[in-house]
Amino acid sequence: MMSEFKRLTDKVVAFRDERDWQQFYNPKDLALSLSLEASELLENFQWKTSEEAIEKSEENIKDELADIVIYALLFANETGIDLVEAIEQKIQKNNEKYPVEKAYGSKTKYTEY
Repeated sequence: MMSEFKRLTDKVVAFRDERDWQQFYNPKDLALSLSLEASELLENFQWKTSEEAIEKSEENIKDELADIVIYALLFANETGIDLVEAIEQKIQKNNEKYPVEKAYGSKTKYTEY
């Protein structure tokens, strides 16, 4: 069965290829685009509480988050990174850095344990 990441990647790659944009989608520019889209997401929250931002800008927040994920899928595709594997490995690393007995209910960074 095809993973959702693969299905979505295929859709965004098809969209890209239909427009002959692969020439612009190199790892550097995709990384830049990820950062820019994350900044656009943050703009929704500037000078507002989380609740105010979501209430006033929910649709735009969804769009910006979708843009971030789209660029992440394209970045992974261009670099040959298996996102499912990368996420599973990162969760394991985080489990080691933040063991429950030390991290539970705490916002302390692992380097301060």
